[in-house]
Amino acid sequence: MAFDPLTMLTITIALAAAAALYLAVEWRVVREPCLLFWSAGFALVSVGSTLALLRGSGLLLIGIWFANGLLVTAHWMFMHGVARFTETPIRKVWYSVFAIWAALLLLPGDQAWSKTFLVVNSVLVGALAIGASLLLRPKAKSLGEGAAQLRVVLLGHGIFYLCKTIPALVPGTLIDLAAFRGEIIQISLVEGVMALMLIALSMTGTVRYRREKRIERLASRDPLTSLYNRRALESRAPHLLSGISPASPGALLLIDIDNFKQVNDLHGHAAGDKVLVTLGETILSILPEGALAARLGGDEFIILLSNASSEDILQLGDALRTEFQSVVALQVATPEAVTLSIGASVFEQPPADLAALIERGDIALYESKRGGRNSIRLADNVISMGAA
Repeated sequence: MAFDPLTMLTITIALAAAAALYLAVEWRVVREPCLLFWSAGFALVSVGSTLALLRGSGLLLIGIWFANGLLVTAHWMFMHGVARFTETPIRKVWYSVFAIWAALLLLPGDQAWSKTFLVVNSVLVGALAIGASLLLRPKAKSLGEGAAQLRVVLLGHGIFYLCKTIPALVPGTLIDLAAFRGEIIQISLVEGVMALMLIALSMTGTVRYRREKRIERLASRDPLTSLYNRRALESRAPHLLSGISPASPGALLLIDIDNFKQVNDLHGHAAGDKVLVTLGETILSILPEGALAARLGGDEFIILLSNASSEDILQLGDALRTEFQSVVALQVATPEAVTLSIGASVFEQPPADLAALIERGDIALYESKRGGRNSIRLADNVISMGAA
């Protein structure tokens, strides 16, 4: 029963159709382009398996050539979906599989036809599956456990199809595609059902991981500047602050934009948003490794550093003020220069809580504002003053 071709093809049709429908529904929710390609691939498998049933009625062109052509196309769609997921362009050489498949129509219908057909089909499907697997190799950023599983499943599926060519090359091996006769064909039908389930589950896990990461990012990032929001800062700060000691002091920089109201009043809130984005980009460009930066709200930003000193704060603050002012001066014109006031605090012990640390920085920031703006004030001491 398990190796009966009719049974295995019926199971394949049902599983592929279900996977195609599920991935299409998922696409309506998350709008990941890869889902459309994967859904289309499973739909082609379902249609191709249905057509494969017709070979028993003597319709060999439709039941063999056309049905297996849809299988090859389905794997090309799987690969294209992986490419879209990993944002990797597909090499033009992969489009040649369709020309190779079309050339099979020129094969003479002799006794070696089934073997030749099986070899070409297996090589094309195996190459596409392995190619898709290689696109999922670990890169600088993790693609998630689902992608890792999909990579292994596609690799194993591709290797199996390449191994299918070995029996076809052995003299005397029985391979009859018209009647589903031959041990390798029976095994292939079973492997197809197993691979179908594993690939569908892996694809679902792959997209689910990206969706969860996207939700996590939306929950932790300021939507305008892409810096952490206050909630994310409060959850990540304890780890950074726990390593603070006299040998490795920490520092906080509380940053406020001078004359920001003039930007909104004279040029509108779109211009104000652009200034905020500029500050966020400037902070990210100079942020030391291991430091945290966040937008607290409005035009107030914060940077937390470990292993810092007054000299480090001076260098970082001056670089931030200089870079920001030079860029903004080209974006908007205001009666008074759009600059930065910074209140800083250096500490040698982990603070009781982040709020107390921010309050201390806020006092220094107020002193910076009152002292003429465009300056950096460290607690009760001025460590840098810019031109008012």
